[in-house]
Amino acid sequence: MGQHILPGDPPIDLTLRRSGRARRISLRVSGLDGKVTLTLPHGVPEREALAFAAEKQAWLRRQLDKRPDQQAIGMGEALPLQGVMHRIALGTGRRIVAKDGILHVPGPEATLAPRLQAWLKAQARDRLAAASDYYAAKLGHPYTRLTLRDTRSRWGSCSSAGGLMYSWRLIMAPAPVLDYVAAHEVAHLAEMNHSPAFWATVDRLYPGYEPHRRWLRENGTTLHSYRFGD
Repeated sequence: MGQHILPGDPPIDLTLRRSGRARRISLRVSGLDGKVTLTLPHGVPEREALAFAAEKQAWLRRQLDKRPDQQAIGMGEALPLQGVMHRIALGTGRRIVAKDGILHVPGPEATLAPRLQAWLKAQARDRLAAASDYYAAKLGHPYTRLTLRDTRSRWGSCSSAGGLMYSWRLIMAPAPVLDYVAAHEVAHLAEMNHSPAFWATVDRLYPGYEPHRRWLRENGTTLHSYRFGD
């Protein structure tokens, strides 16, 4: 439906969207890019939706203030790798090397971000495949395929056909957090729900998972703050 601006200091950009499935006016702040979407059902006037957004302005600004600052990727900057902060420095040769808290990235700085992103995705695929293989063998249920995405609403999923999907940004989380997500999704191969039986399966695959689940709830949005120009 277009863009609108909610006045204030600073003004807030709103994207208005009509939905035939919506039953009420709603506001959503993206955890990935901070985009604010105002959704309204068919038949509801725009002015009514904008008035709703104005009424919710204090709440909206609190949600935006909670978002971590966007962090660009460049020489001298830092980002987490398996939960450990690494400073980005110019490397030699042709390969990216992580050593002693430093990510040595060769090549021109103009292409640093996409090359580092590709490297992180490769690291994520290796780690997630190894973890998924381990937990699938422990469960006795093989999966059919593994894909990586940059999802904003979930860290992983399991399809009814046995396909596993993960966010590649899990490679930036502490290693036990990545392992928990892998165990969680593999458990869905046996239990396609979140019933007590499912959580019992997760606990059998990865005992003591709760602190890692909590870390993701409390810190996961930070992993989305690193922008690679995509």
